[in-house]
Amino acid sequence: MADLAGAWIFYSVLPAWPWPRPRFSRIARFASWIGLVLGGLQAMVWLLLAGRAPALTQAALVIVLGLALSGGLHSDGAMDTADGLAAGDRCLEAMADSRVGASGVQAFAQLLLVRFAALVWLAAAAAAAAPAALVWAAFWARLSPLIAMDRFPYRSARGTGAFHRHHWRGLALELRPSLLVLAGVVLLVPAAGAAGFSPGAAPHPWLPLLAGAVGVLPAVLVPLWLGRRLGSHSGDSYGACVEWVEALSLLLTAALVALLPL
Repeated sequence: MADLAGAWIFYSVLPAWPWPRPRFSRIARFASWIGLVLGGLQAMVWLLLAGRAPALTQAALVIVLGLALSGGLHSDGAMDTADGLAAGDRCLEAMADSRVGASGVQAFAQLLLVRFAALVWLAAAAAAAAPAALVWAAFWARLSPLIAMDRFPYRSARGTGAFHRHHWRGLALELRPSLLVLAGVVLLVPAAGAAGFSPGAAPHPWLPLLAGAVGVLPAVLVPLWLGRRLGSHSGDSYGACVEWVEALSLLLTAALVALLPL
């Protein structure tokens, strides 16, 4: 509970809990839980705006809310990582620089556009699918740094995110909270059905589960790709994993819902 309270503070700008006293040593394993909350809040706003605002406005406001709820924590890391990748031999220097370079600005613009395109596509193809897509994307995005932490060394022992690796106890243990969520979804989705999720007249109870499973692909591949390009990971590249996995998960879900014959 103390680590969960720490994750709540570290990964969001939501008000801190009065109890228990937060601890930050192993918060990464609960990041996916915080993602469920943040994605859920975005889903609520999507539903509140449905039919009351144009699709473009709806998509834009949901994206703005997501950035506000995270305090821009991961966006900053994505921009610094892009600058580092573009700097070649000066990668470390570029990532440590508090100023944002051209590559960082381009990466941020790309992330916003991919998210926006995905949500607009969902609004056109199956607007009711967007809430589930937002929750799933936020979940997989915050799970993905666990892959990076397990497979690659940390770039600097004194970096701001070094505590994640210092307190690491192996992927099997760190994944347990996320696997608990997945087990619950597998049990609940068939029972609850998928009313309102699919664009067809008949519900498809398997579709939310399938759409959510699409996020596994970027959640694994993005941290592996970045780790190989950088030779290691850092707090910034953990943030880049979160941002790109969330954006790509939304896009893949939109493609799935739009292109599958239902």
